[in-house]
Amino acid sequence: MIKAVLFDFDGVLIRTEDRSGRQSWDQQLGLPNGSVERAVHHSDIWIQAQLGRISYDAYWKGVAELLYTTPDNIPAIRADYFSGDRLDFRLLDLIRELREQGCQVALLCNESLQFDARLQMLEIADLFDHVLVSAKTGVMKPDSTAYRIALHTLEVGPLETVFIDDSYVNIRGAQPLGIHTILFRPELDLRTELQKLGCKSSE
Repeated sequence: MIKAVLFDFDGVLIRTEDRSGRQSWDQQLGLPNGSVERAVHHSDIWIQAQLGRISYDAYWKGVAELLYTTPDNIPAIRADYFSGDRLDFRLLDLIRELREQGCQVALLCNESLQFDARLQMLEIADLFDHVLVSAKTGVMKPDSTAYRIALHTLEVGPLETVFIDDSYVNIRGAQPLGIHTILFRPELDLRTELQKLGCKSSE
């Protein structure tokens, strides 16, 4: 019987549908296409932020340095960078249904110390039983310790747990522990996939 569902956040519950805001800053700063996205989410300084080794402000200061711009531009860059992100309200409804059926729902994310504030801003912080963030645990997926921490926190066994992520690497990290996994894609009927694993939700 499934007792807990672990969700990744970015790429699953919230997805970037419009990258024009990010791309506009590549042009404004006179940098190659994709430079802003690489600096924000594909850089060593982002890894340091996800591990909780630097503050959120220090992280964005580092982003400014990578983009050869001043910190004064960061608020506008940050706003435009995330302007194309959209929550998947169907999945949020599914989470509510899972919890109504007595299933624990948690987030398991590689994120910075600012993540809790982000959930508050999106007004979905109360939607989850637990929020497990790498910046607080000091461990990033796909390290097996990240999944072990989740199981311990939720007090469930691996066979009682489903992990959903859009990263194949992260999915592979959970499988050796015996955790059920679902590789997420936007076109996937997640409700049906969960039902196949014995996870009930009201409809």
